Amino acid sequence: MKVRSTKGLTFDDVLLVPKRSPVSSRNDVDTSTQLTPSISLRIPIVSANMDTVTEYRMAIAMARAGGIGIIHRFMTIDQQVKQVSRVKRAEGFMVEQPYSISVKASVNEARRLMQQHDVGGLVVTNGQDELVGLVTQRDIVLAPDDTAPVASVMTPPDEIVSAPAGVSPDEARHLLHQHRLEKLPVLDDSGKLVGLVTAQDIVKFNRHPNATKDSKGRLRVGAAIGVKPTDMERAEALLAAGADLLVLDIAHGHADTCINMVKNLRATFPAAQIVAGNVASKDGAKELAQAGADAIKVGVGPGSICTTRIVTGFGVPQLTAIMDGVAGVAESGRDIPIIADGGIKASGDLVKALAAGAASVMMGSMFAGCEESPGSTVIRNGQKFKVVRGMASLGAAMGRKAVERGEDESAESPEDWDKVVPEGVEAVVPYRGHVGELLYQLVGGLRSGLSYGGAFTIKQLQQNAEFIEITPAGMRESHSHDVNRI
Repeated sequence: MKVRSTKGLTFDDVLLVPKRSPVSSRNDVDTSTQLTPSISLRIPIVSANMDTVTEYRMAIAMARAGGIGIIHRFMTIDQQVKQVSRVKRAEGFMVEQPYSISVKASVNEARRLMQQHDVGGLVVTNGQDELVGLVTQRDIVLAPDDTAPVASVMTPPDEIVSAPAGVSPDEARHLLHQHRLEKLPVLDDSGKLVGLVTAQDIVKFNRHPNATKDSKGRLRVGAAIGVKPTDMERAEALLAAGADLLVLDIAHGHADTCINMVKNLRATFPAAQIVAGNVASKDGAKELAQAGADAIKVGVGPGSICTTRIVTGFGVPQLTAIMDGVAGVAESGRDIPIIADGGIKASGDLVKALAAGAASVMMGSMFAGCEESPGSTVIRNGQKFKVVRGMASLGAAMGRKAVERGEDESAESPEDWDKVVPEGVEAVVPYRGHVGELLYQLVGGLRSGLSYGGAFTIKQLQQNAEFIEITPAGMRESHSHDVNRI
């Protein structure tokens, strides 16, 4: 038996001591950070890979705001690939593989495909990537005969304005405006279709200047995978779909299965960005870093809907866990970021997590109440709530089993439910509106925190940080008190 003499601390146990500040306006500070050595964020916030938090709508909103979302894995490989594809197609200078339709198809088929893919147009091909026409909503909305061939309503090839491969955004904008176009096909020297630029894409390209984008101007997105050998197939499919990073989703990341999965992924996909975890110790972070991870996720049990510490007796208070994780990475000899996962209740906790050494934070239940989350909406006493559940809760565990077996969750027998030992709960959180509004408040608090810490950057905040332990009385004093709040 071994007993640590140091005290484990979490966010409510400490405050940051204010420092002399050269910051004259909180707008002067820089909130950018590194998610991994190769992926930067304008804001250090990641939405969690939970099935009531992040699917494509949340991931798109997070990336547009300068953060990133991690698509959860509790769906089939094909479903998760489609989620990733929707994020990658949401924005970008050019769609490299635009949705297409055969010249022999019907108007009704074109209408169905546009609805299925939620797009306003399709390229018409002869089946060999040769462009033979364009069909848009405008062409089919009033078409009198749904059985008529697409060729009868499409823009024919001799009327199509196209651009050569390598066209710049400014050149594409000029052509779209000059010819009053909605769609601009991009062709190579042999006339083969290599992409499609739309007026909407050009507008979006400039609408979100802080967006997290890849080298092709597409929104970045992460995707979660498990640690079983069969998850290598999922990883390959997700990377092929354009996922910018893979996040290993396992509650106890300091385990042989997780370490070996990192090594296998690194050997099989050398260029992939891999986030491993969760861990709560120096050794856990050190060993995952040495295995080849590009970032380490820290946090065992701090989440609002996680009961791991109560069920198992294991865990480390989150502030101490972050500091230990940073120390473990330093011992590994590698310079990779820490992602603090869980326990964030307010922007002040975000500032404390970053000051302790984390490069970014992952948040779940706080985002679960947003419009963009996939959680179900309920009304209680006239107030709107959304459902959130821990990914080790009973319902999530059974849903995971159903996905792995290719069955419906409701088909599980009572005996199956009896075999699960949950480490999380299912709950409701207040509806919080759009995630952009919540992010504005969180980042505003971070900007103020940087100014109090005498820092223009997160790195300077970490260098200047001085924590002071507080008593329960100090915690009460930190909140509004002795007044009747309106």
